[in-house]
Amino acid sequence: MSEAPTPSQPPLDAAFAEAARLQQQGDFAQAAEAYGRLAAKALTVNIAVNLGLCLTECGRFSEAEPWLTLAASHRPQAIEIRRLLGVLYSEMGDVERAEQQYRAGLQVAPDDGPLRLALAGLLLSVGRYREGWPLLEARVALHPDVVPPIDVGFPEWRGEDLAGRAILVWYEQGLGDQIQFARFAQGLKAAGAGHVALGCRPALAALLATAPGVDEVVPVARGETVAIRDYDVWSRYFSLAGHLGVTLETVPGAPYLSAAAGRRERWRGFEGVGLVWRASPTGFNARNKNVPDDLARRLLDRGALSLHPEDTGAADFADTAAMVEQLDLVISIDTSVAHLAGAMGKPCWTLIPRLHADWRWLRDRDDSPWYPSMRLYRQAEPGDWAPLIARLEQDLDARRG
Repeated sequence: MSEAPTPSQPPLDAAFAEAARLQQQGDFAQAAEAYGRLAAKALTVNIAVNLGLCLTECGRFSEAEPWLTLAASHRPQAIEIRRLLGVLYSEMGDVERAEQQYRAGLQVAPDDGPLRLALAGLLLSVGRYREGWPLLEARVALHPDVVPPIDVGFPEWRGEDLAGRAILVWYEQGLGDQIQFARFAQGLKAAGAGHVALGCRPALAALLATAPGVDEVVPVARGETVAIRDYDVWSRYFSLAGHLGVTLETVPGAPYLSAAAGRRERWRGFEGVGLVWRASPTGFNARNKNVPDDLARRLLDRGALSLHPEDTGAADFADTAAMVEQLDLVISIDTSVAHLAGAMGKPCWTLIPRLHADWRWLRDRDDSPWYPSMRLYRQAEPGDWAPLIARLEQDLDARRG
């Protein structure tokens, strides 16, 4: 195996640049084809790595493994290759080998953020919460775009005594994440907090105000700077579970959100089944989560109602909660409305993609300790939603008797 092509090889360089462009655009199938042609001409470590990555993203795991293992054999100290092998084995369901790769990389670079975050996701996906929560802190430095910094004069809470103290939970991640972790306001109160304030996006403010244990919400619009009054301590949503000592067995699963009283009358008349099939294009794993419109239409034709705000006219999640409250069932991909339905205790069938399934849904189970009213439908093959939609149709028919 040679090293990467040099500038003295312009045709090869141009072909590599084109393959890289396709990869960056998310066209992994075409990129894999392009890298494959390059590998047949003059194989390099970089080509092997990128070919393995693209094949992984196409769900062609058995084809990806030889390329990544070959690259690792030539660069055993390369932590990025270890991480990619870990991702591959995780997708294959081989948790033991995935963990071995991540830990091998961490032996070389113990503080590497991407490796720590990848290992966190793996451990959390198998319910090893005590080990996973501390590693999840790597997200803060890695993703300031979705884990915004906070500049205040009071200290970060790291699990010490909260008796009588006021705590601000600073917003992070997506809307569904904030909905999911708002449940821990009750845990903060049980730990002695005298005042719990939740920072959140404005679309969540009226909804999260209904959560037990929440004394105050602090709406923060995207790109906006807000003045923060003094609290005793602050934390972030995803840090709460670790500091509260939450394990798989102690996740609080009781419903904790409800429709605001003032919204119910406005949205009278919703009934039956609600449907969400598209994720935010900027959200995590949106490419793999979305159900094609033609498949979603099959459920809509059976009477399901779209819960997308552009179809309902909802101004915020309090509006959507008033609709969900009246429905018999919500069917949703892994997005914020699924978290909303689960947090309200509403029956919810949640569609989980085969590729990059989020750690919170664990592995190989159709229920969720986070949301006891939820049933998980897992995609069998990457990108193939048709069999799952057919199963949903059958289950809807059976449900209607």
